[in-house]
This record gives sequence, C-alpha cells and structure tokens, in this order.
Amino acid sequence: MRNRWGILAILFVVRLTIAFQFQSVAAVAPLLQQSFGVGLADIGILIGLYFTPGIVLALPGGAIGRTLGDKPTTIAALLLMTAGSLVMATTDVWGWQMAGRLTSGAGGVLLTVQLTKMGTDWFAGKEIATAMAIFVNSWPAGVAISLLVLPAIGTAYGAGAVFLAAGALTAIGILLIMFYQPPPGATASATGSGRLDRLALLAVIVAGMIWGLYNVGFAMIFSFGPSLLAERGWSIAAAGSAISVVMWLSVISVPAGGYLADRFKRPLILAIAASLTVAALLAWLTRSDAVITILVLIGLVGGHPAGPIMSLAARVLAPETRAIGMGVFYTLFYAAMMLGPAVAGRLAKTAGTAAAALDLGALAVLACPPLMWLFERIVSVRKRRAQS
Repeated sequence: MRNRWGILAILFVVRLTIAFQFQSVAAVAPLLQQSFGVGLADIGILIGLYFTPGIVLALPGGAIGRTLGDKPTTIAALLLMTAGSLVMATTDVWGWQMAGRLTSGAGGVLLTVQLTKMGTDWFAGKEIATAMAIFVNSWPAGVAISLLVLPAIGTAYGAGAVFLAAGALTAIGILLIMFYQPPPGATASATGSGRLDRLALLAVIVAGMIWGLYNVGFAMIFSFGPSLLAERGWSIAAAGSAISVVMWLSVISVPAGGYLADRFKRPLILAIAASLTVAALLAWLTRSDAVITILVLIGLVGGHPAGPIMSLAARVLAPETRAIGMGVFYTLFYAAMMLGPAVAGRLAKTAGTAAAALDLGALAVLACPPLMWLFERIVSVRKRRAQS
C-alpha cells in the first residue's frame, strides 16, 4: 500500500491495541482488588508498570528500529504484547501479574516509538498536525472501546478473560502490519548521520515532557475516574461507560484540534488554551456532582492539544535523526507515565479517595503551557543560530 492515508489507517488500528491493552487493568480495577486483595496503591503501580520499560527501552528502541527495520520491529513488539497478556490471563499470583504487565509494556514501548516514526516518515512536511492528531486519536479510541467492552467481559467471565481479549487484539495487529510499506526514499534518507544537535535535543526533551505531563493528566481520568465514581455508588459498568464519554468525544476533538492547528497556523495558542481549560475541568470534576457535564466538556476540549504537541518533535527532527529523536521523546513520556499513576495511587491511598489522583492530573496539565512557551523559545534560538 502506497497511499499515505491508507497507511495512516493501518498505523491507527495497530496503535489502538496499545491503548486497549494499557486500559485492561484500570477497566477492571475493582475486580482485581477483590481477586488479589490489593488496594488502589497497588493498582496504580500495576497501571504504571506498563510504561516502566520505556525509561530504558524508548531510546534504544529508536536505534533497534533503525537497525532491524520498521516491520520486523513492530512484529516483535506485538509478539511481546501478546505474550504479556497471556501471562496475566493465566496466573493468580500478583507477582506474575506484574511480570506480564512489564512484558506487555516492553512491547508497547517498542511499538509506540516505531509507529510514531513510521507515521512521521509519511507525513513530515504535509498535514503533519492533522496526521499526528488522527494517529494519536487511536489512544482515546482504544481506551473508549476497552471501557465499554472490558468491564462487561470481566464481570461475566473474570479478569483473565479481559487479558485474553487484549492479547487477541494484539495478535490481530500482527496481521495488519503486514500491509505496511515505507514511503519512497525513506530507506535512503535514514542512512545519514543520526546525531542531534544540542538545541534540537533540548527541544525534543521539552516536547517529550509536555506530552508526558499532558498524558499523565488525561490518564488520571480513565485510570482513577472509574474508582472515583465507584466511591460515589456507581456500578463498575456504569462508571466505565461514563468515563468512556471522554474518550469517545476525544475521537472527534483530537483530529479537530489537528485540523484547526494546520488551518489557522496557531497551534501554540490552541494548545495552551485547551490545556488551561482541561486543568480547570479536572479540578472541578472532583468537587462537583455534575459528572456527565464535566466529562463531556473534557472530551470536547481535551483532545485539541494532542496533534500540536505530537507535531513539535517533527519540527526539529530531520529524517536521519527521526528514530533517535523519537526515542528521546518517548523516554521522557514513559518516565512521566510510569511515575504519574504510581504517585497518584499513593496520594489516593493517603487521602482515602481517588479524587486526589485527579487533582494531581490537573496540576500536571497546568504545567504544560509554560513548557510550550519554552519549546518555542528554543526553536527560535536554533533558527537564529542556523541563519547566522
């Protein structure tokens, strides 16, 4: 297949498997607490473990993809994800649950870095914000599907069936990725120097921090939102369905944000305004009974910064530095996403309520606008030095 939008569709569906698998723990957290006798802090650690391998694998993951090639790397990653789900589905020992989660996470890391690089290869310089918005939209789509499907599976058949469903979906991803083809000239362009200059490296680091913090804030909604609603007397299925509203509306707001960024050439203003709004809504959610109204507003606004943020790294990465640059970008992202749920779970345990986790999410999103300003400053300095 050589049509870039068709390629994007393949990447979208394959990346969706990561979100579906990641959410498999949070979607049935109350069931896991009952089955294994663990608390919210333990659930937070298990959620965060999915991203732990990213701290050590994201950076070499870019180099691995550069050495082995796009398709072999993605297939290996999907095999790891499938194996991890099978381990979690077949054990009743908490330690093996953690081991399976780490294995799945290792595959998810490699797959995320490689798919992002593959998407950027096809769209660098042409509708990049729109393409990246559609690409990252696979995450809320996968989470939304999991919130609707997995609680019902877990209630009917147990947590093991939930993890089997996640493994089956990643196995389907292996079949889909067989249809991927690199863009013309991609192989030749990737053979140049892979070294990042100092300012480009700094810009990618800041971009990774922005993406990590924003996702920490957003992850608090679907990681601890169901537990927050359960505290208020909602059933597991009802809580999952309510939280899924955010994800389903994000399916609309994420590409809309990318389109608006490309159309009006004001991605920074759009991302800052949306971030401030989401931070306020997260803080409001823990202090109000207007749950559905707030969740709808978060869904309509929360997706807008995704495309602009994901396109930041592409602004300073050449084709030959793209693999290593995306590795750096995702190292920061995974560090934030590993620590965020674990810290949030600990705060929730100390406070005695999941509301503390969502308040932490509001603070994480609030930190993004200053970092966006810093990124623009670094890019401006880099341009001036290149012209002098």
